[in-house]
Amino acid sequence: MFIVGNLIEGLALVLRILLDTYWWIILARVVVSWVQADPYNPIVRFLHAATDPLLYRVRRLFPMNFGGIDFSPMLVMLAIYFLEVALVKSLYRLSLSFQ
Repeated sequence: MFIVGNLIEGLALVLRILLDTYWWIILARVVVSWVQADPYNPIVRFLHAATDPLLYRVRRLFPMNFGGIDFSPMLVMLAIYFLEVALVKSLYRLSLSFQ
């Protein structure tokens, strides 16, 4: 049973790292949108390619564009925070029950 606890803890850690990384990618995209960076820059293209699929779906479900400001990145960042609090912490607690 100790091995199962370690596997669940490892899954929680990997999930937390992925969610944190995606949160920072979205934040970088928001900052890049404020400064109007060169759209042909490889970093800008990566940020758009990594975030557009999810942000497009969120914009379709929740049209949150007020006064020319797009709030979909904020909604996605809040959802990521919720997943970290609800899912990752639950996985950590579950792993402790196996130890």
